Amino acid sequence: MYRERSGISAASKDVQYALFIELHSGVNARGVAAVERYRKKDILQTVYTLLRANDAIVKIAVSNPQGAAEALVQCQESAIALGTYIDTLDEKYAPLVHTLEDYCENIYQMSENLSDESLLRKASKKIQKQLTSLQNGIKYDLPDDKKEIVFLPYKASMWDSLESVWKAADADPECDAYVIPIPYFDKNPDGSFREEHYEGDLYPKDVPVTRYDEYDLETRHPDVIYIHNPYDECNHVTSVHPYFYSKNLRNYTDKLVYIPYFILSEIEPDDQSAIDGMKHFCFTPGTIYADQVIVQSEKMRQIYINEYMRAAKEMGLPGEHVDRRFLEKKFLGTGSPKIDKVLNTGKEDLDVPAAWLRIIEKPDGSWKKIVFYNIGVSALLQDEEKLLRKMESVFGIFKENKNEVALLWRPHPLIQATIESMRPQLWEAYKEIRDRYIEEGWGIYDDSADVDRAIVLSDVYYGNMSSIVQLCKKEKIPAIVQDVDVLV
Repeated sequence: MYRERSGISAASKDVQYALFIELHSGVNARGVAAVERYRKKDILQTVYTLLRANDAIVKIAVSNPQGAAEALVQCQESAIALGTYIDTLDEKYAPLVHTLEDYCENIYQMSENLSDESLLRKASKKIQKQLTSLQNGIKYDLPDDKKEIVFLPYKASMWDSLESVWKAADADPECDAYVIPIPYFDKNPDGSFREEHYEGDLYPKDVPVTRYDEYDLETRHPDVIYIHNPYDECNHVTSVHPYFYSKNLRNYTDKLVYIPYFILSEIEPDDQSAIDGMKHFCFTPGTIYADQVIVQSEKMRQIYINEYMRAAKEMGLPGEHVDRRFLEKKFLGTGSPKIDKVLNTGKEDLDVPAAWLRIIEKPDGSWKKIVFYNIGVSALLQDEEKLLRKMESVFGIFKENKNEVALLWRPHPLIQATIESMRPQLWEAYKEIRDRYIEEGWGIYDDSADVDRAIVLSDVYYGNMSSIVQLCKKEKIPAIVQDVDVLV
């Protein structure tokens, strides 16, 4: 078997040799990819490239024997990679492996006769028959590829925006699904990165987690990637690691899908005053670079399309960005997995901590009414100190009524990062209120990743407008929006 690697003349200007360089680099890349991850289409492409290389070698052998010798080495390496991989699949594919072994023998014969054009052409014809037979065997005998689907959540508390899609993919025998939590950073007021976070240990026990540094996106090139963070570098509070920006991820998959981590109040597509308050969600890096965007309803889909087109025109973006027919396919209004999660979770499914039960249960064993209290990021940025005074007022009322009502306070998971990045002057006052509430222990403080537990457990929602209000409506839980100007 030919193994000596000959040098390639850098000074060669031969056109056919240049074609060969293009071919043999493709053979090598495809061969490696096929071994590291079985993809039938990659294996077929490798064999097709070997066929093209076979023709090119005959044409350049006399004028450039060193180039031909290097070509044969590359072809042999690719054949060995394919044979090694196919040999691991099943004994019934042994004939394909034998064909590759025979092919390597003919590669050797070609290498021994580079100066004899007649013998070279005879070997080339044998190789063409072998590779054609191999191509047909792979096409008709090997099973079709499984789809490889990757989910890239960043905050565990937002996993519910992807979970039902992952469950469907995980249950599909034709799919290999991977959950790969990615690192993210808090930001300083000047936009620079501060603390790095990784929440891979906070996901539900039934979710198998793969570390982001153990899966090579570029090499594996999954069929589909799902994300729920659309902001790339545009978020003032946090940023996922730049490697995982949507504008980068689109290069590592056939299909990038963005599903928002939030749910908005339903709006009529002609209610422009209401749309103006949320249109910034419609045109973000995630919506721009994703191949598909899945939103909560058909009405919201139309709003996204309209506002995306308007923003794209204002920025002068060309082609598909302002083509309604294209955007009708890009945006789907099939619903939010967050709704699936809360509707499919019953109280009997909840794991309620013992510390919570001590607050919830009355002396006779019955439960108090549970009020879900939520502080939102937007409200804090808008109302600042006024919201802090409102919080103290609310806590005072519920503390007085703690024997009849259990308060479950769950602040937005990005509240601390938001304050430190955008309102650092409020941090000490907020922290004092939070720490006092936790220390006194008469109410529940929920900073876990499981927002659905808090929703299903509660009897009433009270607090700022947020996507949680929409989830409570689906669960038929009354929602009361607080007025920061009313203090008791």
